Amino acid sequence: MISAHHCRDMDAQDPLRVLRDRFVIPDGVIYLDGNSLGVLPRATADRVARAITEEWGQGLIRSWNSAGWFGLPQRLGDKIAPLVGAQPGDLVATDSTSVNLYKVLSAALRIADQRAPTRRVIVSERSNFPTDLYIAQSLCHERGFQLRLVDDAQVEPALADDVAVLMLTHVNYRTGFMHDMKLLTAAAHRAQALALWDLAHSAGAVPVDLQAADADFAIGCGYKYLNGGPGAPAFAWVHPRHADRFEQPLAGWWGHAAPFEFTPDYRPAPGIARYLCGTQPILSMVALECGLDTVLAAQPLGGMAALRRKSLALTDLFIQLVEQRCAGHGLELVTPRAHEQRGSQVCLTREQGAYAIVQALIARGVIGDYRAPLPAATWAQGHDPAPGGILRFGFTPLYTGFEDVWHAVAHLLEVLEQREWKRPEFNQRHTVT
Repeated sequence: MISAHHCRDMDAQDPLRVLRDRFVIPDGVIYLDGNSLGVLPRATADRVARAITEEWGQGLIRSWNSAGWFGLPQRLGDKIAPLVGAQPGDLVATDSTSVNLYKVLSAALRIADQRAPTRRVIVSERSNFPTDLYIAQSLCHERGFQLRLVDDAQVEPALADDVAVLMLTHVNYRTGFMHDMKLLTAAAHRAQALALWDLAHSAGAVPVDLQAADADFAIGCGYKYLNGGPGAPAFAWVHPRHADRFEQPLAGWWGHAAPFEFTPDYRPAPGIARYLCGTQPILSMVALECGLDTVLAAQPLGGMAALRRKSLALTDLFIQLVEQRCAGHGLELVTPRAHEQRGSQVCLTREQGAYAIVQALIARGVIGDYRAPLPAATWAQGHDPAPGGILRFGFTPLYTGFEDVWHAVAHLLEVLEQREWKRPEFNQRHTVT
């Protein structure tokens, strides 16, 4: 049986342990929800305060030039680029994930229309994150396309001769299942379709190489593993072969080739800059830069490869401890055991009490989250692997320790053994789960 002392020794031998000091982690909290909202970097509060009091307060409008505000989308994009296998100048930090998806999927459909007007299908998976499906549904209604939803194992066979775009989230938000980006992108291209990837649960958590995979479009989130703060700006990437082909549909002044000429006619900026739209949220951009710097601080310690090794070690440990210590309590593993198919989270399911168990853990200071079962109609060609809902635990290797994992499972066992999840207060549904 693995002991707390053994986990403490693992922490002592962890070369990434020094990165934990870059974060504010409340006393008594074991935070396993970085896949929803990353922890506050220590540098953020002072940096944002300086942007408010000095750059805004004293510099005023001059700070667009003197403090470099205007170039933040590109500067932050260049910091994100090496984390996802993009080249400098090919990625921008801007807007929300949903808005960026609307932009790049719109561009992808225009390219598909130009290539083969008879291809009118977008393929995605049934359990994709809802906002991705909603945006796709909206564009299908607008452009006369059809959204075809399939189970994980049916993605490649679904790439028929009517498919225009394959749209997938690299790591599934409900299960932690990770697609083989290179394999599926190649399959899409063989089928003469474009490949669009959502990296919301990948960027900063697992190695991604958009260029090596030859992907066409990608978007991602700034407030999960990139630690940019609640509602942090997202990012958009377009392969250089596509970047200048079309205007994106939200043609705002920041995406103009010369914004301060103030001409009445839109002329798109070259490359990825045309995927900008309106004035950027500078205080949020400043906070995001602090978050990006925490991830980039791992570069001298082995970078994404080192973060991935620790992520797999943390998730392996959690799975092993749950199966050893919580056996007989009805928990089932949803996340794949195979490393090549696992993101940086572990998801468990239980037919009864999944939501209440998560609430009982949160009351103890072990913070994960819950995801509800999918409607039966969603699984017309399969089944929901988590009919009772999902207990979801994210493992951010920048600040999560091995002893944290041991204590989290110890709390989980106590919640189950003492039947704390039966208490009425833990069965009261909150708006955010």
